[in-house]
Amino acid sequence: MSFSIATWNINSVRLRLPLVLQILQQEKPDILCLQETKCPDDKFPYKAFRAAGYERIAVHGQKGYHGVATLSLRPFEEVEKKEFCNKHDCRHVAVVIKAGDKHIRIHNFYVPAGGDEPDPEINPKFRHKLDFLEEMKAIKADMGDGLSSILVGDLNIAPYENDVWSHKQLLKIVSHTPIETRTLIELCSQGGWVDLMRKKIPEPQKIFTWWSYRAKDWASSNRGRRLDHIWSSPDLVPHMQEMEILTEARGMEKPSDHVPVIMHFDLA
Repeated sequence: MSFSIATWNINSVRLRLPLVLQILQQEKPDILCLQETKCPDDKFPYKAFRAAGYERIAVHGQKGYHGVATLSLRPFEEVEKKEFCNKHDCRHVAVVIKAGDKHIRIHNFYVPAGGDEPDPEINPKFRHKLDFLEEMKAIKADMGDGLSSILVGDLNIAPYENDVWSHKQLLKIVSHTPIETRTLIELCSQGGWVDLMRKKIPEPQKIFTWWSYRAKDWASSNRGRRLDHIWSSPDLVPHMQEMEILTEARGMEKPSDHVPVIMHFDLA
């Protein structure tokens, strides 16, 4: 049985609703996890997504900032929203779904960007990011309840050398500093997670999912970073099939600076 999950930082779900609907019609993932929806729960465009067939929707949003949403073709067995760092800034939602003979908990995360200065002593945004990652360590691939797990989202860190266009030039740039990359790699390994994107496309091959709005010609300069991730519990790795990074979405009219990533599984 085929099963697919997509993750996409949409940078305002209402502003870019036509783009999301286009990708849903084109790709038809079982699950779409959106980040940076910038939309309170009561203003979320439920009607448009349900008309597209995605009747199950779990949102955790707020006005103008942050926010995550998980859209599904499959029923939800559970929905959970966690708060981090006592900030109430809507950066996580988890659902449990059934696919084949697997019951899978799917975490959808939007990790804080961290501001511009990579010094937690003078930049409270960077301190928040590091504290958030520390609290994320409690989210394990195996929570002891018999469920498989998938963790996706905009984790706002490009952990490996070839997750950025220039390792040396970005070592002091937030998202690729040693403290961030080391922390995320530890979070993944110590939590029992498998980085499926790097399992599919190992180092030293480049993987990018984000290109800055500041680039005059993002495609030709190709100064990207891999800020978006798909992890899973080890039991799902043998079922992993195709991965798609929809780079063409960066060239849409009024695009997000991130592009969708889709992972396909065979759970027969």
